[in-house]
Amino acid sequence: MTSILVAPDSFKGTFSSVQVAQYISAGIREDGLTAIECPLADGGEGTLDVLLLALNGEERFQSVHGPIGQKVIARWGWVPDQRVAIIEVAQACGLHLSGVNPTDALRASTVGVGELVIAALAVGAEKIIVATGGSATTDGGQGAIDALESHEGALAGISIEVLSDVTVKFEDAAKVFAPQKGADPETVDLLNKRLDQVADSCVKRFGRDPRGIAQTGAAGGLSGALWAALGADLFSGAESVLSLVGFDELASAADAVVLGEGKLDSQSFLGKIVGVAARRVNNRPVLAVVGSTALDAAESSALGLSHIWVASNPTELHASGKVLAGWLSSPRTEHGS
Repeated sequence: MTSILVAPDSFKGTFSSVQVAQYISAGIREDGLTAIECPLADGGEGTLDVLLLALNGEERFQSVHGPIGQKVIARWGWVPDQRVAIIEVAQACGLHLSGVNPTDALRASTVGVGELVIAALAVGAEKIIVATGGSATTDGGQGAIDALESHEGALAGISIEVLSDVTVKFEDAAKVFAPQKGADPETVDLLNKRLDQVADSCVKRFGRDPRGIAQTGAAGGLSGALWAALGADLFSGAESVLSLVGFDELASAADAVVLGEGKLDSQSFLGKIVGVAARRVNNRPVLAVVGSTALDAAESSALGLSHIWVASNPTELHASGKVLAGWLSSPRTEHGS
């Protein structure tokens, strides 16, 4: 029986990757084919759920300080047999927990992320995965480092892996991301100065300067602070998630792979998970179900996609599964666009 790996990213703001995989897979199965669900994420929001599912982890809850000082209940993940904790930064200091205005953009803190790290240490974590997307912060990670100051001994020997969907450097975090978080030009200038101060402090305290290094600007410089203060390793979120969920092995065992995301465009060539995943599939048809696409046939082919279906609601996603199952089952020697 034909086996199809269904491995979508989320349709941001609409459906999680888990939901998208379920809708498409249901349509495939109704057409008599086997669907293997493998929801994906790029290191940003949604990464927690994807890794909890793939690693058979436990969902945990922790009361922490939100980005503007309020108390929030943050979800995090625990994989007991591997002693691995999964922290999604947006759970503690996501943009949805802050006002999008200059005042909040300036005051937003990552202290809650540090508090989640402390919770992970309390259960005996030996490895902590930190997914950085969707933050409201540009504090250079100072809040998290301050929260962890009295736990430096407990952090010795702990592996910290930071997953990022951006390559921005520490010193560019305010310029690139802060306007999206409500900062006006004056606030961006203030944040730039503060990032420099944090970097100088990292050099003085830890002997490491996060400036000039790719990926240190994720989550408003949090990734750079974790790198400088705790020796964290920085990874491409897309590449890491694909490895953690066993994507290569699943793809090699399937007859075809279905990818997906909310919008397919030129950014899909620049590290977005559809492009990264497509490049890792060998000798299998790679198809895509997307909310919308700005690519023409030649660009789709260059991305490694044999065919694209557009679907924007559960009914259409379900129907796309039936259609692509029929397309793959049709008697043809090659599947073209």
